[in-house]
Amino acid sequence: MTEQVFSFTKTKEKCIEKLIDHDVAAINHIILPYKDSVPEHDSNSNVYLIITSGIMSATLNEQPTHEYAAGTILNVPHKTHMKISNQTEGSILEFFIIKAPSPRLME
Repeated sequence: MTEQVFSFTKTKEKCIEKLIDHDVAAINHIILPYKDSVPEHDSNSNVYLIITSGIMSATLNEQPTHEYAAGTILNVPHKTHMKISNQTEGSILEFFIIKAPSPRLME
């Protein structure tokens, strides 16, 4: 078999999972129910957030919070402070994080 196959969780519960950790890219999958968030942190690589369902509330550095809907790809530069949450009542936020290159190759 030439290809590699990776699976990700399908649920309505909170889920934070690392799917791929290669040198060229790392890919994570996140599901956040209403009022849930990921831990506040600084990006450790060039980050691409691919929103597949729901609405993401994101505060980057000192900017005001913005909302991004499903079908959006958000690029966040290396070393950007991030606060990401689901503030939309009755919805599930699901997104993938692509870090390129892998954080272990960054400073």
